[in-house]
Amino acid sequence: VLERRDSELAHLDEIVAAIGDDAGELVRHHGDYHLGQVLRTSAGDFQIIDFEGEPARPLAERRERNSALRDVAGMLRSFAYAAATLAAEQRGKQAAQALEQRAAEWERGARGAFLRGYLSGGNAAFLPDQRQHVDALLELFETEKVYYEMSYELNNRPEWVWIPLNGALALRSTPAGRA
Repeated sequence: VLERRDSELAHLDEIVAAIGDDAGELVRHHGDYHLGQVLRTSAGDFQIIDFEGEPARPLAERRERNSALRDVAGMLRSFAYAAATLAAEQRGKQAAQALEQRAAEWERGARGAFLRGYLSGGNAAFLPDQRQHVDALLELFETEKVYYEMSYELNNRPEWVWIPLNGALALRSTPAGRA
């Protein structure tokens, strides 16, 4: 990952330049959106909780308006964590390789379904007008999230840092809007 630092930064600059002014309107966003923030009610509905944002970010930054796609990227990373955690729990057990493959398939399916559902709302003002700009912003925000996760894991659960490391390595080979 460190060897790719300069090329990664240059790539992120290219993304920002390519998007230009087509980033959509800035909105109040969750700031720490992941599967752990979504609860299913007894009625079968879903409730989203904990809107205070990422705890490590300064309060002023958490209150700023931002792209709604930042939260989408957080959920996409959460699917990666869920799949990686399940696969890791089965390592060394019989049929672990098949389960790892199924976990990866589940992640791809969850990403695709979530993105299709999110984007099916039509021409929302908070989204870029062009789909390639949506995908570019997702790549940018997912990259930002994966590096935040590395820092978090190194400080809190170093034995889990492999999950965001693998995510960082995979992002360039399979861009964020790949669903």
